[in-house]
Amino acid sequence: MLWYREFGVTEWIFIAAFVVLYVFYFIRIIRIAQRLKTPYAKVFIKLVFRTLYFALFIIALLGPSFGGSKKEVKSVGKDIMICVDLSKSMDAFDIQPTRLEKVKYEMKKVVAAFNSDRIGFIIFSSEAFMQCPLTYDQNALNLFIETMNSGLVPASGTDFGPPLRMALKKLEENDTAPNEQAKSKVIILISDGEDFGEDTEDVTREIENRDIKLFTLGVGTEKGGNIYAGNTLKTNRNGLIVVTKLNPKELVSLADKTGGQYFEINETKNDVSRLINTIGKIEGEVRDARFIDVTANKYFYFLAAAAVLFLLDILINIPTIKI
Repeated sequence: MLWYREFGVTEWIFIAAFVVLYVFYFIRIIRIAQRLKTPYAKVFIKLVFRTLYFALFIIALLGPSFGGSKKEVKSVGKDIMICVDLSKSMDAFDIQPTRLEKVKYEMKKVVAAFNSDRIGFIIFSSEAFMQCPLTYDQNALNLFIETMNSGLVPASGTDFGPPLRMALKKLEENDTAPNEQAKSKVIILISDGEDFGEDTEDVTREIENRDIKLFTLGVGTEKGGNIYAGNTLKTNRNGLIVVTKLNPKELVSLADKTGGQYFEINETKNDVSRLINTIGKIEGEVRDARFIDVTANKYFYFLAAAAVLFLLDILINIPTIKI
């Protein structure tokens, strides 16, 4: 037999109160009987009766569970690969404090929202690097988010092709039935939209053919922002201050081609909540199904028996002192 709660202080308090009160009651009966010089043996019948239903109340309070049954438990989840642009343009501060810092803050919300799903990170500029493989470990994911900065990748432009191809490869690894499970796999591409690659079209077509949803998140403003280089603003070869602008056209196109959706963070709106809600509607795949032994809390049997005995105690009159 299993118990919902352990025998503790509450139960001891109830037992002590019962014993103390019944001792006073017993002493009172004995004194009255001695004065009247009558027998009082029947008081023990009441004592046994009341002790029995009091014990049943205590057992019900502990929540006994017995009787086994089989229950199927399924583990359902999605695989989400997040590709984060760490090119220098993500250091622009048209989104406060910077585009990248805002992204890192919002990524923690995404991680928290999908704590039962596997999430992985890919960082990129012109090249892509696996920062964190698919994992359920929330602490590790948040730690990797904190370490993201533009110095982790080459400062040579942006190419969407390599991160998307790497994400596609990692999502398909170890799949026994990829065609059936593809709908539970998601790629999120976060960037300011400046794509200078030539392989993006081909990998987008592959993602579309495998029925994997690609969601894009544009970060920045169309009026643009500047980038700090040390204590001064970054300039180009001609000495002019660099202005980097959000270019949503490419991101919108990528999402449309794969059946996904485009979202945006700018100075007036933040679509991260909508992104989370949209991905949350995607049905996860069954990762594991097993039968486990379960027991049911049967406290009500003991509570019902105690209640019946309590009513009988009230209704049946047993003289404790014979006059």
